Order: sequence, then C-alpha cells, then structure tokens
Amino acid sequence: MKARIVVGEGSCGLAAGAGAVYDALQAALTADVPATLGITGCIGMCYLEPIVDVYDAAGALHRCVRVKPEDAAAITAAVKADDFSGLGELLISAEDETFLSRQTRIALRHCGLIDPEDVDDYTAGDGYKALEKALKTMTPEQVIEEIKTSGLAGRGGAGFPTWFKWNAARASEGEEKYLICNADEGDPGAFMDRAVIESDPHSLIEGMMIAAYAIGAKEAIVYVRAEYPLAIVRLTKAIGDARAKGFLGKNILGSGFSCDMRIKAGAGAFVCGEETALIESLEGSRGMPRLKPPFPAEAGYWHKPSNINNVETFANVAWIILNGGAAFAAMGTERSRGTKVFAVTGKVKRGGLVEIPMGKTLRDVIFGIAGGIRDGREFKAVQLGGPSGGCIPASLLDTVIDYASLQATGAIMGSGGMVVMDDSTCMVGVAKFFLEFTTKESCGKCVHCRIGTKRLGEILQRIVDGEGKEGDVELLEELCETVKAGALCGLGQSAPNPVLTTIRYFRDEYDAHIRDHKCPAKQCRPLLTYSIDETACKGCSLCSQKCPAKAISGERKKPFKIDPAACIRCGACAAACRFDAVRVD
Repeated sequence: MKARIVVGEGSCGLAAGAGAVYDALQAALTADVPATLGITGCIGMCYLEPIVDVYDAAGALHRCVRVKPEDAAAITAAVKADDFSGLGELLISAEDETFLSRQTRIALRHCGLIDPEDVDDYTAGDGYKALEKALKTMTPEQVIEEIKTSGLAGRGGAGFPTWFKWNAARASEGEEKYLICNADEGDPGAFMDRAVIESDPHSLIEGMMIAAYAIGAKEAIVYVRAEYPLAIVRLTKAIGDARAKGFLGKNILGSGFSCDMRIKAGAGAFVCGEETALIESLEGSRGMPRLKPPFPAEAGYWHKPSNINNVETFANVAWIILNGGAAFAAMGTERSRGTKVFAVTGKVKRGGLVEIPMGKTLRDVIFGIAGGIRDGREFKAVQLGGPSGGCIPASLLDTVIDYASLQATGAIMGSGGMVVMDDSTCMVGVAKFFLEFTTKESCGKCVHCRIGTKRLGEILQRIVDGEGKEGDVELLEELCETVKAGALCGLGQSAPNPVLTTIRYFRDEYDAHIRDHKCPAKQCRPLLTYSIDETACKGCSLCSQKCPAKAISGERKKPFKIDPAACIRCGACAAACRFDAVRVD
C-alpha cells in the first residue's frame, strides 16, 4: 500500500502558501517515492497552515505544520525511508494536537479529512447514506420528526427550531416550494460556512436534499457571497458530481423524488443575511427586508412557500438522520442541543475553527482549545455574535455557551464569530468599529436604522476624539433603545448591542474618555500624549529621524524632547526607540 500525502487547501492554507507547497511536493515525488499526492480542505487549525498530512503505508498519520516549499524534500525522503523521526519541528506538537482532541465534530466531521473535489471520497465515508435512508425508508413527516427529536436549532443566529420551519413550509399550500441555503455570512471574523463549503460541499448538498424532501421542494438554491470564490468553485463541481451520481436532479436514487440545485452569488451585502432581504436579492431586487408576517414558509421566494437555513444547520442534517435525533440531542444542554461551530480569531494563541457541544464555557474555548491570550497579555473581552452581538468581559468567562446564557449577557450566539480581545483593546473603539460596519451595511429602508446608527456612530466618534461630554453615555443608551425598538429587521434591532454591552461592562472606559480625556488602552490617538523619559533616553536620535512631523529635537548623546504642539501622535518614535524611553500616556 502506498503512502498518501495530503495538502490542506482551504482558503487559509492557500493564503499561507499551500499552493506552492503542493507544487514543491509534486516535483519532489519521483518514481521511487511510494506515495500519492492529494488535497483536502481546512482542518480548522488555521494558525498552523500550511498543513501537510502524511499517511504512511500502514495508515498512521504524521501531521506536518507550517510547511514551506523547501520542506518538500524532507517529507518525501521520510516517506521513502518510512521513517518520520527526522522531521523534527515540522511535526505537530502534543500541545497543538489538543486543539482538535478537545472538540466534538459533527458539522465539521469531514473537514480536512476528505478531498472536497472528489465525490467518491465523500461516499466512502457513508456519504449520501442518510439521503438514501430518508428517501427509501422514511416519510417526509418522519424526517421532520427526527429533526424535532434532535433539537437542532438554526445555526445562523436566531436559534429557531429547525423542525418548526420545515413543518411550516411543508404544511403551506401549493405545489411549488423552494429550499434556500443562506451562505451569506458577513460577520467580521466569521468563516464557518465558507470552510464547510470549501472542505465538505457534499455534506451541504446531502443535508439540503433531505430538507427538500421533507418540505416538498423541487428546487434548492445556495445563496453564497461572491467573495467566496473557492467555495463557489468547489460547490459548483460538487453539484455537478452529485447530479451525475443521481444524488440530485430527477428521480433521486430511484425514489421518485426530484429536486435540483443551483448557486446564486450575492454581492456581499450584510443585510442579505436577513432571510427576507436575501429573498429580495434572489429575485433580482435590492436586498431590503420585507415586513413579516407573512413569513417565508408561507410566502417567500416569488411569494411561494420557502424554507431558509444556513450552511451549518444543513451540515448537521445527514448525521442526524443517519445516527438518530436522540444521539444529537444527547449532546449539549436541555435548551440548546448538539454542537456549535465557532470561528475563533483575535488575540488568541491558536485561532481557527472550533466545534464543541453546547454547555461548554467561554473559558473552555478561549483558554482550553485556543490556548489563551498570546504575547503574555491579559484577556479583556470576547465579541460574540459579530456586529449583532455583544462584548462579554473577563468576569463572565465561565458563562455557559448556549442560547439563553449568552443572551443573558447582552450578547448572542450569532452565526459563531468569536473575536477575542486583550488588555490593549479600547472598548469604546470596538463599539465604534462595529457601529461603523452596521451603519455602512444598513439597507436604508427604515429611519431608525439608517439615521439612528449614524447618530450613534457620531457620538462614539466624538468620544474617541476627546470631545465627549457629560450625558453622552446616557444619550447613547437612550438612542440604542430607540433604534432597537423601531428598526424593521434584525440588522437594526441588534446593531446597538456592541454599544450597550461595552457601556454595561466597561463604563469606566467611557468615563475616562469623557471626563479625563484619556484612553486607558492607549489606542485613541487624539487622547494620547507622547513624551521622552530623560533618564532612559540615550540620545541615539532614532526617534527624531523617524518622526514625520519633525516634533522631536535634541543633541546626540543627550536626552531628546517632544514638542506636544507639533506631535501628531503617530507612534513612530515609540516604535523606533530601542531603550523604551518614549512614554505614552
């Protein structure tokens, strides 16, 4: 049996240089090296990319990390000699292996393990067995009942019971029904759906075909943002391969059920994550939300009964049908069943994709799986739920990850973006960042969102510019509640969450900006003061040379000084100083 060399070619791997690594390995695989070369998707350990998995002749895995093209010779030599002990630091460490060993993978069960461009690789691991089971041994009602037993809730943010939406669409009158996948994740720092489509597109297709059978849909549509080119390419191929194998199209697996699938590439509007705005975009109109009711289950795409779920939701469906709803419900908590995928980014040591059973804590993820805060700094907060979520402070690190517990903090589960911040982060600046995002992404249909978010942003800008005044925090709170109450859709209703949670947990930072004209995190440039410690300055003149404003003067071998009136607070002097003589207050 030949060894197998597999290169991780998700977007994260390719961005880190996996393409060049593949080419180098291909060139190094001479006839006397008993190995094949292939690709896989993202295993989730994005911080270790490029990753090369080597399965020796006996099937044992030797995982190589942070691989460079010049490492190809060593890897192929190890394969040829069937001795991997000489690969040294290329081999993953025992500590990094815990990143995966502490997870429970359902939605990500195939990611990084199979070739996403080979349908046979998917079927070799029970792929499409769940679809066959559903079509040949279960009625649509039994499928819905199994999903109900599982407790699967929508993984796109709201956490609405999946079975209820499916049942409502099935019960709606009319023969023409549509199934839609919302793959338009737009949260900063979120990449769960992209990774699933790139790494395991057939799990999405299989889940959608089961759902289509359950609700009686003859057409399925995947609405994916055009900024995901690799995902679109791989899903397009997967759809063609599945159709050729009889897993979608007419008379699927000889069951008499027919349903085909197509892709719609969206233009990247965040508001199209809201299901009715997505439907408007599908129909060729500007993505703007509709009033509800009627709900999409009654009048959705072309005003026909429609069901919309996100990628992660569908990625769980085949596993549930194959293993039983009770097996899925056995994981998690009473009110939040199963597992949840998170994209962990920010100031952590180990960033990437994490899937855990509901009921774990934030500490379990951030300090257990992700390894804690890098560079020896202190944990300060985690932004959960993207621009629609909130900032959870260090004092709530032991909060249980389920829908109710997170909502009680003022944050939400959201689609699964988890941005970790350390003590160098200005929380007023964080609120301003997310407000700017939602303001730009507002469709403009309702006044509360279009104007209210802009006014909130203006107040926050004034505060970080050092022009805040007494009463601004109370004004922010009042305006936030007004926007939440009056906005038409979820974008506007949740846009104030980052502001409200940062005020709730970090009020002292707002007060410092307004009353003391200081930024405790030393991030807001208008509030910073640069000076030189005369006892530490060696008179090397590097700070003066790097200052673009010519605000630093002095003689060599004597202490230099900064003219505060001329200083533009760019930080070039602090970055240049080798003696830690520049003070920032």
